[in-house]
Amino acid sequence: MEILLILGVVVCAGLVLFALARGLYHFSQGHRATTEGAIHDNQVMQNRMMMARIKWQAITIILLVLIGVLAAGR
Repeated sequence: MEILLILGVVVCAGLVLFALARGLYHFSQGHRATTEGAIHDNQVMQNRMMMARIKWQAITIILLVLIGVLAAGR
């Protein structure tokens, strides 16, 4: 059971990193989006990546708490 939780933490942490990288990429493209007139789409994508990052961070924290609870029960 703990192995699955640890694998879940690793996967979720990887997804946090992926969402962070995509969000930073879209943030860095803000000037180009302004000149091309696609600033709304860029801002929407930045917000989606921020929400995805927060979601995966919360799931990771919950899994870490579960690992802690299981370890304390032993």
